[in-house]
Amino acid sequence: MTRHTLSLALAAALLALPLTSFAQDEVATEEVAVEEEESIFSWNATLASDYVFRGVSQTDEEAALQLGADLNFDNGFYVGVWGSNVDFGSGGPDIEIDTYIGWNVDLSDRWNLDLMLNRYNYLGEQDGFGDGDYNEFITTLALDETYSLTVGYTNDVYNLDDDGFYYGIAGSWTLGYDVGLDVSFGHSTFGDTGIEDYNDWSVSVNRDFGPVNAALGFYGTDASGDNNFGDVADNRLVLSFSIGG
Repeated sequence: MTRHTLSLALAAALLALPLTSFAQDEVATEEVAVEEEESIFSWNATLASDYVFRGVSQTDEEAALQLGADLNFDNGFYVGVWGSNVDFGSGGPDIEIDTYIGWNVDLSDRWNLDLMLNRYNYLGEQDGFGDGDYNEFITTLALDETYSLTVGYTNDVYNLDDDGFYYGIAGSWTLGYDVGLDVSFGHSTFGDTGIEDYNDWSVSVNRDFGPVNAALGFYGTDASGDNNFGDVADNRLVLSFSIGG
């Protein structure tokens, strides 16, 4: 989810100015204030051929519609919500709703730090399927808006009452003809849950076509991922179209 941290406007007109000048300044101030107030809100929408999370399909290899919204404040704090359809088999939930709060700050001209607490909420499961909701604290350190290191931690992975960690590295580059290239590698651990630790990876290209970003990605996991999740962890191509504002 891309977040834009933008300023809120607070302005006051000078009473000593002539009335016409004051009125013009007031109108301009109101317009700026409206624009700035609107700018703290951002949204995104994606239509994808599959919803892949850390190398594993969350929609049983079917299409996904995903919507998100954020409030970004000038002190670096943000809150947001994001949702998608999911399919984990018979009796499982139909919808995932992520709610999160975080803080994003530039440490220098080159380094950026993002701290986020995310709640994974799953809705629509039948009685007896089990509750999969859990929290995860995610830290991302980025260099030059190109390279990033991510560490995620939860004390209740998949609501199984055990620790889980995620370690990820990623790179993002701009190629010729306005084409972007994104590459990632991740490693997930699951404590004593009986789920095998596994690796995931992805390579994708994307390009803007007006307001729409089109992306084509190739995602996969290692043999342990296949052992854990079966066919939904196989290598796959994913095509997506996203818009936002």
